[in-house]
Amino acid sequence: MAKLKHFRILNIEHFVIFVTFVVLASCKRANPPLTSIEGKQLAIDSTAVTVQTIADFVKPYRERINVILDSTLAFAPYTISKNDGKYNTTAGNLMADIMLSEANPIFKKRTGKTIDFVFMNHGGIRASISKGKVTARTAYEVMPFENNIAVVELAGESVLKLVDHLVTSARAHPIAGIQIILNKNDTVNSIKINGVPLDVNTTYFAATSDYLVSGGDDMVFFKNGLSFTALDYKIRNAMIDYFTKADTIAPKIDNRFYKMD
Repeated sequence: MAKLKHFRILNIEHFVIFVTFVVLASCKRANPPLTSIEGKQLAIDSTAVTVQTIADFVKPYRERINVILDSTLAFAPYTISKNDGKYNTTAGNLMADIMLSEANPIFKKRTGKTIDFVFMNHGGIRASISKGKVTARTAYEVMPFENNIAVVELAGESVLKLVDHLVTSARAHPIAGIQIILNKNDTVNSIKINGVPLDVNTTYFAATSDYLVSGGDDMVFFKNGLSFTALDYKIRNAMIDYFTKADTIAPKIDNRFYKMD
């Protein structure tokens, strides 16, 4: 009986080993190596059919989002546009002023320093603000991108390159905290930051978007920054925060950038 018992155990061990090999072999055959990936583009247009069960499920969420986005935060007494001025515009001035006022307390709390000026790109403003109520949806229309505010420490020489780009691009890029006056022949007459003439031997903290910090829109001078501080604060959220606190949004074209007669 002892021999039979050992024989049975041996047979069971052989059987387990055999089954293990079979399973491993079958698994290997069931998972062939990936050789190609194919994709198909599905058009989302008038031919798309609504799945009613899904539409019913998301309806309360959609309605709630629309209520939040369309709730009045402030009022604009006139249309605010990025095309209503040659050197600075109402929309550009509003955007830059918002970034300066909303980002500066965050930057100061984290670093103990203050933002000297703001420089943004004209193309970053994607829509005008129509006369009437200003909402969170307005902020999404003006700034649909997920860009965050970043602060770059620039040497005085880099600020000169920034100003040169602003002048030669011939576009009303949004600025705040800095004043640029041109002569009749388009040469620079003066540059002031916080009301003080630019000092090339001083460093300045400029607020901009993380997109421009990476060299977007040919803003290569930001790559020469001495330090970079990411605020993790979306420009769009700064706009919403500002609208929430304001009653009337009425930016003006002013003398922050102009050419002498």
